[in-house]
Amino acid sequence: MVQHVFERASQSRYLSGVVIATDSEEVQAAARRFGAAVRMTRAGHSSGTDRAAEVASSDSAEFIVNIQGDEPLIDPGAIDAAVTGLIHGSDVPMSTLKKRIENPEELTNPNVVKVVSDAAGNALYFSRSMIPFGRDTLPVCFKHVGLYVYRRDFLLRYSGLPVGPLEKAEKLEQLRALENGFSIRVLETEYESLGVDTPEDLERVSKLIELRTVDQ
Repeated sequence: MVQHVFERASQSRYLSGVVIATDSEEVQAAARRFGAAVRMTRAGHSSGTDRAAEVASSDSAEFIVNIQGDEPLIDPGAIDAAVTGLIHGSDVPMSTLKKRIENPEELTNPNVVKVVSDAAGNALYFSRSMIPFGRDTLPVCFKHVGLYVYRRDFLLRYSGLPVGPLEKAEKLEQLRALENGFSIRVLETEYESLGVDTPEDLERVSKLIELRTVDQ
């Protein structure tokens, strides 16, 4: 699965390099077998952002993109779209993506994180609950696509920011930025995120990969 993520991320137009950050020797060995660059990090990071910050501390890139290792069908175009949120948004330190929810079952699924944004395209809040709540009619809702782009200097500060009650309650690392007064630019995408969180997810994604391989 990690190999699929690495190969698709490598197709991004904006990424100058792709590094797999892990504290697992098993993942390290697997990544080296397919020729990926690997950085071993310390164990015990509370989030992927904290792990990315450790890697960024020894890198000079202006932007750092944090791509989840459980997204084997990640769209390179979605990565590029998220990066443009910082390229064209000099006033924000961090950007991410959202996708309009079309399946009603996702509205009440806590594993599908929802996001609401202001008129400027900056995040107001992320939640595992349905937001906004439609009192009279069903509103347009968006789910968060868990891909982040950071300015390096902000990312290096991120791990030192205090973890607030909202992040603790929702178990959503991006809330740390909002709770400490930082903006997150949110861009809309048509990319349908297919993360692997359960055995059922793995089976579904494996079948999709097989189909794509046959089509090629």
